[in-house]
Amino acid sequence: MIELMILGFLAEGPLHGYELRRRMAQLHGYARTFSDGTVYPAINRLVAAGALAREMRPGQGAAQKGMLRLTETGRERLRTLLRDADGYDITDTGRYFVVLAFLSQLPDPEERRAVLRRRLDFLDQPASFFYDGTHPLRAEEIEDPYRQGMLHMAKAAKQTERAWLREQLDTAPEWS
Repeated sequence: MIELMILGFLAEGPLHGYELRRRMAQLHGYARTFSDGTVYPAINRLVAAGALAREMRPGQGAAQKGMLRLTETGRERLRTLLRDADGYDITDTGRYFVVLAFLSQLPDPEERRAVLRRRLDFLDQPASFFYDGTHPLRAEEIEDPYRQGMLHMAKAAKQTERAWLREQLDTAPEWS
């Protein structure tokens, strides 16, 4: 997800590493911060792979700032990550939101719809946080009020997302 966020934000325009890291933290949530030891090695790998270009510019005092921009190789890598989003990228809500945040960078409407269909297929499967063997338990089958609350909130969110996905799949605009 770090690579996807880096490529996705830089697809919107060049950024300094600090600003990129700030936007990543905002998208992913402040509870899951990104350290310099995580972000900058990922940036360096992407620069070495030709996915990003780094241009040094004067900063304050003697320090220079590295401005990062996406290359065509990076744009193709971003599109591949989006196009191939599956597994945890679809089933984990946090990861899926990162995919969704940049899905408009995928130019082919059918490829975007395919990603949304994978998410809808996942949401259409019966699931719960709690099970009796392999049977997913519904809120009505649980006595604990806090667990019931979890299931009620999850059900409402799932219904809302499924409705939105169906709307998108029926009337997805043609992005140019």
